[in-house]
Amino acid sequence: MGEHAKIFPGFWPYGDQVILGCIHKVGLGRFKGLVSTTAFLFLFSFVLIAALFNWMQIPIIQGSPLAHMSFTTRSTKKHHERVEFPLNCSVAALQGKKCPNKYPSVFEPDESSTETCSDYFRWIHQDLQQWKTSGITEDMIERGKASAHFRLVIVGGNVYVEKYTRPYQTRDVFTKWGILQLLRLYPGKVPDLDLLFYSGDETKIMRSDYQGPNSTLAPPLFHYCGSEENLDIVFPDWTFWGWAEVNIMPWEDMLRAIKKGRKRTKWEQREPYAFWKGNPHVAKNRLDLMKCNLSDQYDWNVRLYYKNWSKVVDEGFNNSKLEDQCTYSMVPMQHYWPIRRQDKCRDLKFAVEWGNNHTQQAQDIGKAGSKFIEEILTMRNVYDYMFHLLNEYSKLLKYKPTVPSKARRICVESTACKQKGVWKEFLFQSLVKSPSNKPPCELPPPYEPQAIQASMDKIDNIDKQVENWGNAYWNKLNDTNQ
Repeated sequence: MGEHAKIFPGFWPYGDQVILGCIHKVGLGRFKGLVSTTAFLFLFSFVLIAALFNWMQIPIIQGSPLAHMSFTTRSTKKHHERVEFPLNCSVAALQGKKCPNKYPSVFEPDESSTETCSDYFRWIHQDLQQWKTSGITEDMIERGKASAHFRLVIVGGNVYVEKYTRPYQTRDVFTKWGILQLLRLYPGKVPDLDLLFYSGDETKIMRSDYQGPNSTLAPPLFHYCGSEENLDIVFPDWTFWGWAEVNIMPWEDMLRAIKKGRKRTKWEQREPYAFWKGNPHVAKNRLDLMKCNLSDQYDWNVRLYYKNWSKVVDEGFNNSKLEDQCTYSMVPMQHYWPIRRQDKCRDLKFAVEWGNNHTQQAQDIGKAGSKFIEEILTMRNVYDYMFHLLNEYSKLLKYKPTVPSKARRICVESTACKQKGVWKEFLFQSLVKSPSNKPPCELPPPYEPQAIQASMDKIDNIDKQVENWGNAYWNKLNDTNQ
C-alpha cells in the first residue's frame, strides 16, 4: 500500500468500538482507485462507526453531490393491505418442515416510483469490472472454492448453501441471514445466482496473481472488504444484522442507541483526545498504533484501550457499549483526516491539536458525519445495494445456476429457530416481516474514468495539504523547544 493506509467509516456499522477505525486494512473494493493514499480519521459527533472491519469509505465524486442522493421521477400508488409475516418457531407453525414456505413469492409494491440510488452505488460497476468481458463461468467458481467459507446458490427464490470451512464466530450465519432478509423484502425479485463467500478479515483474491498474458481468469469471491490490490467483491458486513459474540445489536437498534448515547455529553465537554478501543493483536498496524498511547515520556493526544473480549463477555458487556463511547471527540477534516501509516503518532497528535484549536469547524464536520450516516447508511440502502450488486453479478453468469449436490436449503426458520440466547434475539430483531411497499432504487450508471481520476487527484491534494500543515506544526514546535 505504499507509505499510507486508510481508516474507514463503513458499510460495516460498528465492531471493535472504534473511534480511530481499523488501521490494519484498506477499505472497500468499490474504492479501489480512491483508497490507496492515506489513512483517515472519521468523525461522527457521537462515535465513529468503523470497526474491526477493514472497511468502507463512501466517497463522493465531483458533480454528484450527496445532497442529491435520490429523486423521484414518477410515482403511482396501489392500495394493498400491509400484512406482516412474523417468524413462528412453534411445532404447529412449522408443520414438520424446516422451511414451511408461507411467505409471499411475488413482489407487489404499493408504489411504482423510481428513485435513483445514492451515488456510491455506482461503484458496483467498478467492483464487477474484472468479469465484464469474460463473464463468470462454473470453472471460475470451482477454482475459487479453496478461498471461500461457503457457496451460496439462489434458485427459484430459495437459498442453498454448501459449506467448506468453519468461519470465525457466526459471521456466516448473520451474512446468510441478511441475504434471506433481502429475499423477504423483495420476494421474487432476486435472480438465480451462484456465488462464493469469504468471511475472514484479510482480502483473498490478489490482482497481481491474475495479470499477464498467461494468467488465468480470477474467481469471483464476495467479502466484507477490499482494496485496489485485490479483486474481492465487497458485500455489506455481517454486523448490520448483529454481532452476537460482542453484544452489538442489529444496525437500526444500534443506531438508535448511539443517537441516544451521544446526547449524554455535550460536544464542548467531551475529552479532547483521539480514542480507540479494541483488540490490537489481530493486525500489525494495530500493534503499531499502540505505540501512540499515553506514556511517561510523551502524550500523543491519543487514548488507546486494549479490549480483552473474553473478559468483556464474562462481565456481561457492562463497560463495552457503543452508545457509551461518546465522551471522546476526534478531528476530521471533511469527514476524515489523513493519517500516514508510517508516521501515525505525529499525525494523530497534530490532528487532535488542530481540532482543539478549531472547535467549531470540528463540531460542524462531526455533525455532518453523523447526518451522513443517519441518512445514507439506512437499512433500505443496505438492502438496495445488496439487491443491485447481486442482480448485476447474476448478469455475468455464463451458466444456469443449479443446486450443488452437497448444498442444503436454508430459510429464516431453519436459521433462527435453532439459535439460543442473544443470537436468536438479534436474528428476530432484524427480521424483515413484510415485503417492501416500493421497489428498489434505480441503479445509476458507472462513473466516467475522468471523474474517478479527478476525485483521486483531489484526495491526493488534500492529503498533501494536511501533510504540509503537520510538517509546519512540528517544525514550529521543534523551534520553540530549542
